[in-house]
Amino acid sequence: MKNRMGNDLGAPKVVDRTTFQAQLDALRVREKAHAKEGNAIAAARRRLPMVEVDGATPLIGANGPVTLLDTFEGRRMLIAYYFMWYPGKPAPDQCEGCTLYTSQVRELSFIHSRDVTYATFCQGLYEESARYRDFMGWKMPWYSAEKSLDTLLVGRRVGMMHLVCYLRQGSKVFETYWTTGRGVEVMGNSYALLDLTVYGRQEAFEDSPDGWKKLSEDEQGYRIDGRPIVQWPRVNAGYSDDLRINKS
Repeated sequence: MKNRMGNDLGAPKVVDRTTFQAQLDALRVREKAHAKEGNAIAAARRRLPMVEVDGATPLIGANGPVTLLDTFEGRRMLIAYYFMWYPGKPAPDQCEGCTLYTSQVRELSFIHSRDVTYATFCQGLYEESARYRDFMGWKMPWYSAEKSLDTLLVGRRVGMMHLVCYLRQGSKVFETYWTTGRGVEVMGNSYALLDLTVYGRQEAFEDSPDGWKKLSEDEQGYRIDGRPIVQWPRVNAGYSDDLRINKS
């Protein structure tokens, strides 16, 4: 992939190791305080009330109709990512943000060990969106929630990315938490890793020193050369991105 930042960049001043370590140690105090605040927020999240959801709400899976209760796969908890979908659009025109975040969700065995199932609830037709899943090489459970979005996302904007957590108590299902927007960044490590680097995310909202290169509005998105960035490895490896259900 081409260099999108250019070569004329500002850089931190050069100091000796002792000076560097002293300033890093000072920052570490703030990092630890940030981690403790994150723990406190998570503790508050665990104390939120919950709201009942109809466990019989229908979805479509690989073997046909299922219920919301079925998608737990027998586990006590469920994390569902509501994947945005543009009906009839080709793969390059599908949601680049949802594609990026979903591509970073791979190994689920540790989540399963905590009695939690992770699944994608696509907001489009099953067959069309499942072709997209196969093109991208994703292995997580995949369902179409298209016909039940008004029930599952009551009070929220359909057509947006949402991450929703559920709890099962017997045959009853409860929603315990949901987030959207930057809240779904927890699905991946890309931004967290970029935040550790000297130029960060290279996006306009960041507070960086004067002279630090920022990507243009067009460059700082999730797509390049006409399609979501994370599609390119699949295309270059020869995987078909044909989403047509009835091929002539």
